Amino acid sequence: MAEEKKNPRPAREPEREADADGLIEGRNAVIEALRAGTPIDKIYLAKGETDKTLGHIASAARAAGVVVVEADRRKLDYMSATKAHQGVVALAAVRAYATVEDILAAAEAKGEPPLLVVCDEISDPHNLGAIIRTAECAGAHGVVIPKRRSAGLTSIVGKTSAGAVSFVPVARVANLPAALRELQKRGVWVFGTAADGATPLYEADLKGPAAIVIGSEGDGMGRLVRECCDFLVSIPLKGRIQSLNASNAAAVLLYEAVRQRG
Repeated sequence: MAEEKKNPRPAREPEREADADGLIEGRNAVIEALRAGTPIDKIYLAKGETDKTLGHIASAARAAGVVVVEADRRKLDYMSATKAHQGVVALAAVRAYATVEDILAAAEAKGEPPLLVVCDEISDPHNLGAIIRTAECAGAHGVVIPKRRSAGLTSIVGKTSAGAVSFVPVARVANLPAALRELQKRGVWVFGTAADGATPLYEADLKGPAAIVIGSEGDGMGRLVRECCDFLVSIPLKGRIQSLNASNAAAVLLYEAVRQRG
């Protein structure tokens, strides 16, 4: 029993730290937020519940393109600030998501070849925020993330981006490989980052329409995403550690694109 008292919280504590100030709790509050079109990143519902109201929330959320996740009540209790969540906790997004078409239109409006950053399952909100910040500084036209297994536009991402989320469109797609193939049909070259990439960074041609794919912090790009890349780009590493943080890798490629584009 003594051991249980020392560790009363669920294992994934960072979730609450990251998102506590963006919580919407309780059935009526979440229903009203959905009805009002409030940007919502994710909704957590109590696992195993057959309540009609929670079912209605799940249906309305999915219809609005919101990710719905089942969670046990222990996790909901930990996430909740009010301790009166009624089996549902929503995480508000700091801004509405864009579409990939919005990003391409923004590039066209500026008369520039599109430059996008595609994040393949970047789960650390600090990394995603840093990538969005760098994308804004480098003049990228937008960032693309998957709906599942990825950080979203939560409060910690907004803070880490130093306000860049207000200026950089972020699109969230259900199927990342399909989105990459659609970009290729639109004339965008896809450059994946990989330690074993056959194209050294300084030989990659980033002057034209380009999507730079940054893999997850632990495993890099997934197999299907990797197979969609036109080029696999390797970053020169001269030290003993043979990998860069995901946000640092994004910065290196983006600023090589800036250099080439003049």
